[in-house]
Amino acid sequence: MPPNIARRLLFAATLSAPALAGGHALAAPAPPFAELLRQSQATAPRLAEARAEIARAQGLAQQARAIPNPTVGVEVENFSGSGPFKGIDLAETTASVGQTIELGGKRSARIGAGLAEVEAARRRATRVQAEFAFDLAEAYAQAEAADRRLQLATEALTLAEEDARVAGALVDAGREAELRRVQARAAVQAARATLDEARTARATAFSRLTALAGAPAPITSAPVSLLAAADRPPPAQPPDPLMSPAYQAALAERESAARRIRVERTRAVPDVTASVGVRRFEGDDASALVAGISVPLPVFDRNRGNINAAQAELRAAEARLNAARLDAEAESRTALSRVTSAQARLGAARESERAAEEAYRLTRIGYEGGKIDLIELLNARRSLVEARAETVQANLERVSAEAALARLQGRAPFGDQQ
Repeated sequence: MPPNIARRLLFAATLSAPALAGGHALAAPAPPFAELLRQSQATAPRLAEARAEIARAQGLAQQARAIPNPTVGVEVENFSGSGPFKGIDLAETTASVGQTIELGGKRSARIGAGLAEVEAARRRATRVQAEFAFDLAEAYAQAEAADRRLQLATEALTLAEEDARVAGALVDAGREAELRRVQARAAVQAARATLDEARTARATAFSRLTALAGAPAPITSAPVSLLAAADRPPPAQPPDPLMSPAYQAALAERESAARRIRVERTRAVPDVTASVGVRRFEGDDASALVAGISVPLPVFDRNRGNINAAQAELRAAEARLNAARLDAEAESRTALSRVTSAQARLGAARESERAAEEAYRLTRIGYEGGKIDLIELLNARRSLVEARAETVQANLERVSAEAALARLQGRAPFGDQQ
């Protein structure tokens, strides 16, 4: 079986596994980001809401095509009265069918507005999908970064304990004052506190990733690195701001608002109700056709309030469209520079980490040889820990910049990441 298919089956099996005794779901490692993004299409609540909004708009668009139902009526006159109208001998019975005829293009306006709202719902879903992919990429990278920080905190504690051991040996040998032992032990306690904080941060990050993906089983690890994707070269061209999902959604919403104005204007046009029927005259034992037309007089209600409200809604939609365009243009101008600067920051952080590692190694040798004070060793170790943390943060920023660029382009970030 191909490895990719095997990973998918393993992920699906772990997510759908029954609960353990006591009702707790089995924990599961996260698949590669691209696979998790595909899996989340069916489980993420945010995407399910967007699909439901499309289905709602489609239902309303279907209803917009309906024409008014006909009315059927039966009317009996001149019965159960006094004098000659006692009983039903002179009764007149009329059976009729009436149909409202919509005028002014009401139905076509409704259909157009319904189709425009379906398109707007689809565009909003595309925007939600792009934003979700960005958030999932950040959550995935945050979880992986928290895992790395925990590893670094563990290594820092190991280094602090080893430095404390060396300091204790030097104190016992009379080459250092007792104060150095106290200082080294304090550094160990500080490293342990940092390790506890890193454990909490890691648990929080993986919990957020689990909730965002909508996974029924807790995600507890990320075996396939997303931060490694930070080494990919940046794109050559900036994204087109007018093709961003946010702008396209605002454009569709503006069109939908314009269509609703036409709907409200057509509602001000009176409809005609035509009826036809048969009247039965019991006294003459005869029948006759009857027909009629009724039209409401637009004296009190001309739908002006709804028209004004729809026009105001259109102005608001145009303002949102303008804001979306300006935001997309600003983000497009800064997207590539953010990626480039993040790449440069990552390169500098890696160089600083290598230099800090070498400085710590040399300082450690000097301290063990009695040529360097403990304070210098502690400072060198602190610089090493900070340099490693900066590398993780730079990796995280590079991934975030790449994901933000993909969001502007309306594509899934790291689609080739496996």
